[in-house]
Amino acid sequence: MSRIGKLPIKIPANVDVSWKESELIITGKFGVLQNTIPEVLQINKNNNTLIVSLKDKTRTNNALYGLYRTLINNMIIGVSEQFKITLNLKGIGYRVSVQGKDLILNLGYSHPVKINIPSNISVDIIQNTNLNLKGCDKAQLGLFASQIRSWRLPEPYKGKGIIYEGEIVKRKAGKSGKK
Repeated sequence: MSRIGKLPIKIPANVDVSWKESELIITGKFGVLQNTIPEVLQINKNNNTLIVSLKDKTRTNNALYGLYRTLINNMIIGVSEQFKITLNLKGIGYRVSVQGKDLILNLGYSHPVKINIPSNISVDIIQNTNLNLKGCDKAQLGLFASQIRSWRLPEPYKGKGIIYEGEIVKRKAGKSGKK
């Protein structure tokens, strides 16, 4: 049995969970998320808790059991509280701004980088070099953050690049001169 799969999921007061056959729809203060649940899983609702259970116990179904329980939990947290990722730009002349629905990054290239902001993600900019990304879909938020970060990965010699908050970049010593 999956240890994660059998844990109950608490549903906050402002979240509505409904499903028809294999389609799960979760509605909350910050949006609506939906997902398709495999047929080997069964969902039961008791008061303010959801319990995910297995119909067949095989190795692959057991893996799906824990995965989908975590996905459903992330959906509930997302629509009730939202997820947040903070990115820091480190480097001389690195800045970020928002123009309409585009994120404009100046990262030392000869041109500014324009990235289209998805509709369900909000971007807050602090001091031109820090940006907070908020959204209810954890997977899409992480994907968008990684797309931004892919334009300037942190490099180990000077520590420049786009860095997640709390990330530690291991620094390397540069070349040593002739002796």
